[in-house]
Amino acid sequence: MSTQVVYQRSRGLQDVETHYCPGCHHGVIHKLIAEVLVEMDLLDSAVGVSPVGCAVLAGNYFNCDFVEAAHGRAPAVATGIKRVKPEMLVFTYQGDGDLASIGAAEIVHAAMRGERFTTIFINNAIYGMTGGQMAPTTLVGQKSTTTQAGRDPLQHGQPIRMAEMLSTLDGMAYCERVCVADMGNLHRAKRAIKKAFTLQQQGVGHTFVEFLSTCPTNWGMSPVDAGKWVLSDMAKVYPLGVVKDVPKEEKA
Repeated sequence: MSTQVVYQRSRGLQDVETHYCPGCHHGVIHKLIAEVLVEMDLLDSAVGVSPVGCAVLAGNYFNCDFVEAAHGRAPAVATGIKRVKPEMLVFTYQGDGDLASIGAAEIVHAAMRGERFTTIFINNAIYGMTGGQMAPTTLVGQKSTTTQAGRDPLQHGQPIRMAEMLSTLDGMAYCERVCVADMGNLHRAKRAIKKAFTLQQQGVGHTFVEFLSTCPTNWGMSPVDAGKWVLSDMAKVYPLGVVKDVPKEEKA
């Protein structure tokens, strides 16, 4: 009896075991990025940049060139690479503790200048690698190791909506918030990555894709419940969908 391969690992990924916790969405997001790079024939001309945090080992999984940056400095490194090698497809892969905290100034100024690279922003509303402390994106009432009774807006402020904030900058060309909590959203997320990379090639400005992601270990949830919480709670604070699309606005 003959057999037929219906699914296999993307050649955009290396054949290695994952270090991510069970239920973490990093691996799924890696898969989508890798598939897009292959489908767009960009694998050999792509450069990824990852800083400190759970994303620091992203370079161990992708079959394209990767550079590690200091904590929060991925946009600066990506800016340098893209300006020196404008023909390359350049993307950063950053978590919320990195991009929205220590690296906030870096991404603000890169977006303001309209730097021609793509930011992949993983928002799991917590510091994952360092033990589950409150992040700038932690939801009001959400418990963490540094907010045992839940985030208090009077003491800690409100969560930062990076996509909305950055979209006020003229250099931001395209910004969309997505997730991979179910199949429909997974397909929309892949289309967002492909659009961001396509617009980067067209040189229209900075492109930004935010992923609402899970952290079952530090949330104290099962992988299934964590996926549901993304849709039931996170998406209420961080609405899914296109936040800014300059090319579409200019055509209107």
